[in-house]
Amino acid sequence: MAIDVSTPPPQTRTGNGLLLLAVLGGMFLAMLDQTIVGTALPRIVQDLGGAGLYTWVVTSYLLTSTITVPLYGRLSDIYGRKPLLLVGVALFLLGSVLCGAAQDMGQLIAFRAVQGLGAGALLPLSLALVMDLFPPDRSGRVQGALGGVMALSYIAGPFLGGLFTDTAGWRWAFLVNVPIGLAVVAVVVARLPHTAGQGRGTRPDYAGIAVFTAAIGALLVGLTEKGLDDHSWTSGPVLWPIAAAAVLLAVFIRVERRASAPIIPLELFRDRTYALANAASFLTAACLYAGVVFLPRYFQESLGLSATDSGLRIYPLMLGMVAGSMVTGVLISKTRRYKPWLVAGPFLIAVGALLCSGLTTGTSGVALAAWMALLGLGLGPMLSGLTVAVQFSVPPRFAGTASANLTFFRQIGGSVALALAGSLYASVIGDRAPIHGPQAAHAAATATVVPWLAVTGALLALLALLALPGGRIGALAGRPPQAEG
Repeated sequence: MAIDVSTPPPQTRTGNGLLLLAVLGGMFLAMLDQTIVGTALPRIVQDLGGAGLYTWVVTSYLLTSTITVPLYGRLSDIYGRKPLLLVGVALFLLGSVLCGAAQDMGQLIAFRAVQGLGAGALLPLSLALVMDLFPPDRSGRVQGALGGVMALSYIAGPFLGGLFTDTAGWRWAFLVNVPIGLAVVAVVVARLPHTAGQGRGTRPDYAGIAVFTAAIGALLVGLTEKGLDDHSWTSGPVLWPIAAAAVLLAVFIRVERRASAPIIPLELFRDRTYALANAASFLTAACLYAGVVFLPRYFQESLGLSATDSGLRIYPLMLGMVAGSMVTGVLISKTRRYKPWLVAGPFLIAVGALLCSGLTTGTSGVALAAWMALLGLGLGPMLSGLTVAVQFSVPPRFAGTASANLTFFRQIGGSVALALAGSLYASVIGDRAPIHGPQAAHAAATATVVPWLAVTGALLALLALLALPGGRIGALAGRPPQAEG
């Protein structure tokens, strides 16, 4: 089905190149901080102590940024993009400065949570602004550029984290955000006009926000605990938070059905394109995280490379993702169809991931680079094409909500994938290390986890993508673009 459109599209403005650059910069910052800290954490623990709090430096950021993503998206539809974006950037920069000045692990964890509160605005509002600012015949190309920035941030994060740690010091992994963020603020203030949303005078959905925050917070805590090597699915720290999340999500659905302005409009999921694209985003997160999390670990643990060198070795994956995303954007703009290019992605992902099942400590660097490039080429369309699919399946007044939910499901999918893969990886290490040694064990664990995660995610995503209706972008003169079913 297609949801009726009653709100006219915003007027396309010329001279938006600088504003697009600022949007790309803000999105890069938000996604970079999901990965840049990982390679700096060992040195941070050496300086600040608190090794038992190691994972919470990442988890606190993940919690607040994931929870706030759909909230910012919906609120920007109601109150306008500009004020919400500026609030998000301000919180992100405040958190970055505080993290750079942290004196102990407790402070760093709290300041990472502040940083995440702002980061939740940057990605969904960047995606929504592209639809606001650019006409349909350019949106595919621009979404391709956005997808390329996503790919770059996933891979550049570990490299930059290692580089800063090895040279200027780990605090610069946070402080580097400040000059870029200030430039983003300056451009947004000067060039982005304030367009009022559709909800002036609407009472915010306080009950929905509260229950949603509690539910997703509990879910992420449980999944994070599951990712630790010494926890099973039935252990208290894993089972009880996930059970509480299930109950709270059921309560949340009831609250949203009764809310006059729900924070996540459930009626959007009645649209097949919208629902299936979000499902594909959730599933392909397993493919994405298989590459960007476990391949750098292979380079460091099996080959003994530094964090900086492992960041360089992963570049074929990043370049493949950038190329796949940008080519998909161009093809969507030229053909005004997105389904064929989305369906092609899982096949490339599956081939690249299955080739990685032969990974050993002696695998040729050229061969592995080719496998990673295939994996990246398949992932690229998922970063740009899915955004086009969801944005053109909803009325323009829900553009922020649609972009935010796509991001939200990708992040939740990544958390679920890592929780599942963490146990498998540890199991292989436990079985192989006593017999073959730690280096060979880590190679075997990577050769097991990458195909298992990526192929499973790709095949399930393929089923969702094949069920997409039509897949053609329609844009009639004087009417907003809408996906045709």
